[in-house]
Amino acid sequence: MLLTLVSCTPQPTTESPIDIKLYQNWELQPGDIIAGHKVTGSLGDISIALKGGKVYAPYEGRLQPHKPGCVMFSSSDVPNYLLRLCGLKTPNFGLRKAGEALGSSDNLEFAVLNKRPDSKWALVEPSKQLLEQMLQAP
Repeated sequence: MLLTLVSCTPQPTTESPIDIKLYQNWELQPGDIIAGHKVTGSLGDISIALKGGKVYAPYEGRLQPHKPGCVMFSSSDVPNYLLRLCGLKTPNFGLRKAGEALGSSDNLEFAVLNKRPDSKWALVEPSKQLLEQMLQAP
């Protein structure tokens, strides 16, 4: 009987890390270690004090690991954009529907990246509407 229960238990989704080439290149990047302290944001990131609040998928997409402490959210609906989130606690990796929780955060570092014609990614300013959609429960 125990084997039946264990085999029916959903297994966590395993996602491969996503690696991208940035058009802009700064010396300090999220995930770097400086004097024993982890860098959680970089130029181009928006810092939001969430105090444990949840972050929601703005549309259907996939959440994947990126660098230590950071994840990327991508979607075939908007293939030229990636959302980088650093500081997300217990991220829910894998495919997510619009409005599903991606995780929670005390201090979220958020960036939007746009794919250029040379296949590199450039940081762009996120819209208030996108941020509101990601921070308010559906």
